[in-house]
This record gives sequence, C-alpha cells and structure tokens, in this order.
Amino acid sequence: MSRLYFARQAWVNGGWQRDVLLQVDARGHWAEILPGQLKPVAAEELPGPVIPSLVDAHSHAFQRAMAGLAERREAGEDDFWSWRDRMYGLALQLRPAQMQAIAAQLYLELLRGGYTQVCEFHYLQHQPDGTPYADELAMSWALADAAEQVGLGLTLLPVLYARSGFGKPGLREDQRRFATDAAWVWRASQRVQAAGRPLLSAGVALHSLRAANAEDIRALQALVGDADLPIHIHISEQQQELRDCLAATGQRPMQWLCKEFRPDARWHLVHATHSTPEEIAQVAASGASAVICPGTEGNLGDGLCDLNGWLEAGVPISMGSDSHVTRAWVEELRWLEYGQRLKLQQRNVAAAPGRGEPATAARLFEACVRGSAAPAGFRQWGLEPGARADFLVLDTRCSGLLGVPAAARLDALVFASQGEALREVYVAGECRLREGQHPAQAAVATGFEASMKELWGKD
Repeated sequence: MSRLYFARQAWVNGGWQRDVLLQVDARGHWAEILPGQLKPVAAEELPGPVIPSLVDAHSHAFQRAMAGLAERREAGEDDFWSWRDRMYGLALQLRPAQMQAIAAQLYLELLRGGYTQVCEFHYLQHQPDGTPYADELAMSWALADAAEQVGLGLTLLPVLYARSGFGKPGLREDQRRFATDAAWVWRASQRVQAAGRPLLSAGVALHSLRAANAEDIRALQALVGDADLPIHIHISEQQQELRDCLAATGQRPMQWLCKEFRPDARWHLVHATHSTPEEIAQVAASGASAVICPGTEGNLGDGLCDLNGWLEAGVPISMGSDSHVTRAWVEELRWLEYGQRLKLQQRNVAAAPGRGEPATAARLFEACVRGSAAPAGFRQWGLEPGARADFLVLDTRCSGLLGVPAAARLDALVFASQGEALREVYVAGECRLREGQHPAQAAVATGFEASMKELWGKD
C-alpha cells in the first residue's frame, strides 16, 4: 500500500526545499520526492520540517548495560585497555534474554536519537563457558528480536575473533565467548540473511587485525567472494595497536590492510583514529569508508581523527555509537566538530567555503547521509527515490529550535539543541515514534530495568 506525505519544508539534495510531496511505495521505499508542490487532499501533512535519518554504523548493543558505570578510577591509570577488562566482566555474564532486553532499550533510544538502522558488530556469541548454544545464533536472534520489537532496521555483522593479539596463538580465557573462525562467521551471516525477517540483513566483520591473523582474513575473503555485502573491521583505534602492528608486520594497520588484503567499497574501517596522509590516500583509492565514533572515542581516550583529511580525500564517512555512552547522531556530530576545534583552536573546522559549503552542520550531515547506505549493505539512503522511506520530523517547539530562522535549523539542531528535537521518526514509511513516544516503551523499560538489576544488583 503506497502512502503520500507532505512537508512544508524538507532537507532534499543537500538543502532545504519547500512544499515537498513524498510518496512511499508498497515496499516502504520512496517512489517520488517532489519539491514545490501543492498539497494533495490524499496526502498526510507532517507536523514539522523533515530531514533524513542516519545509519548508526557501529554498535555493540550489550555495552549499553555498562554506559555510565565505568567512570571511576580508584588507583593507577585508566585507559582503553583497563576499560576493556571491565567490559569483559559484563560480557561473561549475559544471557540471551538479557541481551534482548538491553538491546531493545538501546534500539528504542537510537530511534529517539535519529537513527533508523543500526549495524551491530556482534561478537558475544557463545554460552558463558564458551560452548555453543543449542542454536549457535541464540544471541544473534536476541538482537534481531529486539530490533523487531521497536521497529528499527538491523544489519547484523557476526565477527571473526580468533586471537587475543598480534602473534598470540588464541584467545584469552575471558574472551572465550567470542571465539569464531571464518566458516562460522560466513555460516552465521548466511543464516541471518536467509531468515527473511523484515528490516533484517547481514554482513560480516573482522574484530581487528590484532584479533584475526592473515590466514583468517583470507579465508573469510574467499568465502565472501564477490558477494555484495558490508565488511567491517576495527582499525587504528589505539596507539598501542599501532605499535604492536608495526612490531609484528613492519607496517601501520591501515598500510598493512591496504597492501595485503586490498579492501574495496564493501569495507568499512571503524574508528580509523590514528592515520597518516599516506594511509588516508590508500583508503581513498580503495573505495573503503571510515566509521567514526566520536562519543566512544572521547569516552575511552582514543584520540581525535584527521577529520579534514578524510573529508578532503573524499572518503565516505558515517557515525557509530559503539559503546553507547552517546545514542544520538546530533551529539556525535557535535563531538566530531568540537574535538577538531579544541585540537586546532579554530571554529567551524569542517566548513568548506571554498567548495561552496560554508555551513559546518550541513557539510557533516550531508557527508553522513551519503555515507550511511554502504555500511548497512544498502545502495541508497536519504530522501531520494529508491531509498527506504526513513525520515525524521523536527520539533520546532523544542528549546534549541524555538524561534530559529528556517535556514539555520540544521545548524541549531547540531550545535544548540539540548533536549528532544525529534517529533516523529519513520522507518519504511511507518511512524515508529510519535510525539517522541513509542507504543512498546513501557514494556521495553521494564525489561531493561529488570536485566540491569540482575547484572548489577538492586540498589
């Protein structure tokens, strides 16, 4: 069944357009998007300005259960590696039912944060003792059930995780739930893809170069072959990772990846925080994209990426919420720009007036809209014919947008909004959040709270 919507203002082709008619086809994709139209009687008028949603291109859903619970340092130094040990403690406890409850809460929050598709980088596979579940995809189905419950699109990425570090023969004892090989990952991806669930698709992932040796990577590449699906990998997140890779291979991580494994446009490099101009040029030539996670990278003390290097090289970029200390793309974009401002002691770093792009928010947002499709395994994204009919309706009554001139609404949304700025959220042409409310939110919150009490105690 097709639907007609009408927006007095909508962000189309990189700018605000007036009186936009939006037609959704029977598959839940855009059939037509026509600015400058009179409102047809049959069209539903949307209650605010319309903008595209974004894909959350990197998620570890289970880590939502420790957001805000690792912000103390009792002694010594605290860094990514000490945080990781605490995260493993959580990973060793979770059951499928808890995974579903935590993911449902997260996925509802992501809808509220303006994401309508999430790429789940999923490595928590087996029972707590490391043995497979009766259905080896029990934890995967828990994630899929959570996404279905709230109506969020999900790209599930089973992860190849085979060793604890460069030169190591296998995993640490506290990584036992993560153990997979190339055949397991490919089988899991194929099963998820064949499930036929609405809004569910699959790709594959390699945890990192340190967690998969060259033979593992080549084996998975051989299984994937020419299949048109996304391939994700953590890379160059930490300085220690760079030092270890140099010691093991004589090359930096992105250098080694590009030389040995020849990534292409199906590859999505998560974090890519520490880079050289030469590495950026190699990635640009390959067609691969960068998935930046500013909130988590700030929380973990990872460092700041070379944002202008990636943008100027034309490398596609997308946002990820990763450990979920942040769960809205507006905050990720703000962190992305503010990190550069603090680093360079300049303002509007991402703006490019020489390219005709003087608005910082618009340049970053447009880059992320363009970069959203491929990490999720899609060919198109945004307000354009053929893309899935996902969109957001802004609340011009919220404090950050109240009284702001129409031309500056995107700037104010990213850099001045503090509260709920989204009035409605649509996925595949259907309203999932109306006035910020979801029909399942009470049940989702109850399940999440119960799981948190089981994990952390009742106080």
